[in-house]
Amino acid sequence: MRALLIVNPKATTTSPRARDLLVRALSSAVDLQVNYTSRRGHATDLAREASDTADLVVTLGGDGTVNEVVNGMLHDGRPAESAPRLAVVPGGSTNVFARSLGMPSDWVDGAGVILEALRDNRMRTIGLGKANGRYFTFCAGLGLDAAAIRRVERARVRGQSATPARYLRATVAQFFSGSDRRHPMLRLEIPGRPPQTGLSLAIIQNTTPWTYLGDRGISPNPRASFDTGLDILSLRHLSFVATARTATQLFTGSRPPRGRQIVAHHDLEKFRLSSARPQAFQLDGDYLGESDEVELESAPGALRVVC
Repeated sequence: MRALLIVNPKATTTSPRARDLLVRALSSAVDLQVNYTSRRGHATDLAREASDTADLVVTLGGDGTVNEVVNGMLHDGRPAESAPRLAVVPGGSTNVFARSLGMPSDWVDGAGVILEALRDNRMRTIGLGKANGRYFTFCAGLGLDAAAIRRVERARVRGQSATPARYLRATVAQFFSGSDRRHPMLRLEIPGRPPQTGLSLAIIQNTTPWTYLGDRGISPNPRASFDTGLDILSLRHLSFVATARTATQLFTGSRPPRGRQIVAHHDLEKFRLSSARPQAFQLDGDYLGESDEVELESAPGALRVVC
């Protein structure tokens, strides 16, 4: 089996020695080539080049690296059966996608699961999401959560780490400083249904959880699954009381948030979000700039995963 290992050398939880150990372990099971990323978007280029020659692409990095690799592997919209299989070794700070597949959070244990799955020829076919033509594996966001990610990414440029506590502080800071909190601008259009307007944010999930705080999964859309369409949760207003109530439900319960300010939909095939002015936009935890229109759709059975 021909395999490409794509390594993000800036991955949070691995060291050069750990990477060497992983390379030796994988080389015992597959014909392995190793490439290191050097810039944003590099993993996409490497995966695109390997899409016609490799049987398996392995990532060592965080969710952003996984997202880039998936978009490279499926760059021409090919069916899952004609694309390489994907294996994910967790190496980032949160690793939502790997953990949502049931992978261990430790890279050593994750590598062991992959080697066992290769030996047993075990894999799973999952659905993905697409936003303006770009694939995402577990989540997308327009508004508050994406703006909080933007704050964290700016902090990382200054040398600060991307911890769960930093994301939480960034979200609180964005909530109080965001200019659109009292003037909701989002519009949600689902084919065959009346449009919904006056929405403040949109959290889209392709699976659950949406993120983790330590070992605890947080999921605004707990019914989301790789085996169904997309789920979305929006808030009509970001008033302090209503938002605090929703946040409490998210952090303390397992059921979907409830309340008059909640707009939620499950298992959607396609929908559109638009805004009166550009909003922060993120996919799989990576800030992608601002957008005033996002077309979202489910891509069932799009990817084969070794896990």
